[in-house]
Amino acid sequence: MVVLAIPNGGVLVALEAAKALKANFDLVVCRKIPIPLSPEAGFGAIADDGTIFLNEELVKRIGLSRQQIDYEAGKVRTEIKKRSLLYRGDRPLVSISGKTVIVIDDGLASGVTMMAAVESVRHRHPKEIVVAAPCASAVAVKQLEKVADRVVTGTTGFMPAFAVADFYRQWYDLSDDEVVKYLNQWRTRHLPQK
Repeated sequence: MVVLAIPNGGVLVALEAAKALKANFDLVVCRKIPIPLSPEAGFGAIADDGTIFLNEELVKRIGLSRQQIDYEAGKVRTEIKKRSLLYRGDRPLVSISGKTVIVIDDGLASGVTMMAAVESVRHRHPKEIVVAAPCASAVAVKQLEKVADRVVTGTTGFMPAFAVADFYRQWYDLSDDEVVKYLNQWRTRHLPQK
């Protein structure tokens, strides 16, 4: 079994799951593609292997051109490359072929980032993909049930305006430095020493 976190938010949740399940742990670096002039919302997402997921209905509704999509996606790809290098360095990806993989984030608002992560993970031929998050919107759960083998949430919200932060007493975005610190702690404790 392998637990994959979507950084930055999913790292702490996934680390706890990996410890409890005595599973291997790694990341799937995935970022949403922000809507121009509304960066909190996304019209798609990209994973570290280049997998891209677009919410075609939203793209059509807001009238994004191919040029706008490519421009925004290019900025996100640059960010992903930077983060992948920072988090992984020259370490290879954890092998997931034939294994149960649990992909975890701290919450699922629209689900687009997780959609890209699931598609990316599927290219690596796991036995099954389980999506897990402490909280999720009903809309995200419905979408993810179409692409994942299972979706597990602590709570599902049916409100029209879903915000992950609303489901936490204390919520903040982990910094890149904190992610690196937690990854190094995990590797020190769980990887064989050379």
